[in-house]
Amino acid sequence: MTPLSTWRLAAYGALGLPLAMAALPLYVYLPKLYAGDFGLPLALVGAILLVTRLADAISDPVLGWLADRWPRRERFIAAALPLLALGMLALLQPPGAGLVAWLAAALVVTYLGFSMASIAYQAWGAQLSDDVHERTRITAARELFTLAGVVIAAAAPALLGGENAVGLARFGWVFAGLLALCAVVTLALAPRPHRPVRAAGGFSQALAAPLANPGFRHLLAVFVLSGVAAAVPSTLVLFFIADVLQAPHLSGLFLVLYFVAGAAGIPLWVRLSRRIGKRRAWVAGMLLAVVAFVWAYALGPGDVVAFGAICVLSGVALGADLALPASILADVIDRDRRGAEASSAGSYFGIWNLATKANLAIAAGVALPALAALGYAPGEGGAARSLALVYCVLPCLLKLGSAAVLWLVPVRQPAALAQGTT
Repeated sequence: MTPLSTWRLAAYGALGLPLAMAALPLYVYLPKLYAGDFGLPLALVGAILLVTRLADAISDPVLGWLADRWPRRERFIAAALPLLALGMLALLQPPGAGLVAWLAAALVVTYLGFSMASIAYQAWGAQLSDDVHERTRITAARELFTLAGVVIAAAAPALLGGENAVGLARFGWVFAGLLALCAVVTLALAPRPHRPVRAAGGFSQALAAPLANPGFRHLLAVFVLSGVAAAVPSTLVLFFIADVLQAPHLSGLFLVLYFVAGAAGIPLWVRLSRRIGKRRAWVAGMLLAVVAFVWAYALGPGDVVAFGAICVLSGVALGADLALPASILADVIDRDRRGAEASSAGSYFGIWNLATKANLAIAAGVALPALAALGYAPGEGGAARSLALVYCVLPCLLKLGSAAVLWLVPVRQPAALAQGTT
């Protein structure tokens, strides 16, 4: 099969930019915005994030099933994007009263639009090629735009007035404009799946088929462990920068360093996966993440240069988490090369996205209340070591566990797909 041109890959990847811009505030900025700026109790914000994220996650398999029965992937995405834009604008511009109800309702609308678009978008990419290495190129193209969106989301609030109510409200309008622009590029110019969407059968059948695939079950177990390991520091990073490093004015710079390094690392992991296989390359990325990040526990006030170096090295490791798991998943979906499951890609990605959101929900719903129980409160400077423990040591232990599971219980696939994957 002829490889896709750079321009065609870019057209497909473009939508990843605004989708990432929406994702970052949902798990990085919101806890600090509603707890720090608007005064809601930290444990309450964590509980709202947990409940709404779990409800959203539970809906993902249903949305994946619906996406497989929609006539065309791009039409399903087009129906989702207005919901995402409206939800984000509401989320980042709350009223002066009724914050609890407003936060919950805005999260529901935002999550619905984001989930519909993300599931169909990922399934679209999984169906663009039968070649295992071309799938990694497609995933890498999407994730490069994703990281560009994350960098914009990390830097823009500070440039627009600060990581506060003013800056984030302005960011919401910038996001809506970029969402419209990138949607036009992807929906009009991106290559179409080489197989049409033609799934049939009921919801229970669509849910059972992926879970009956042993390769998918093994991959999902690794993905959950690794995802929780990444979600905990993502949820707590702004608190760590403010109360441990005591450098809140540098939070945007640290996030930019991390995600730019991640973008720079993606081509390296793509090349490494060709040489040693996707599984081994992913294990190497996990180990690099632990070696780079564990030193954050020893940091204290003013250690900004050391934390910047940690951001760069752990960002390079992030490239493996972005480029490789979804590419391996595309291989697992197409495991028998007969196309019997290709039309069910939405169901696979519905469950995959459920796991992604469950990871974030667990991180917010467990880490934030745990910190409150340990006596930590944002901005008060107490229990800084407890914050460092939850922020750093716990994720490293989880990451080592996920690497061990992936190495000891490799994703099982037939010989036709083993080359370049295991």
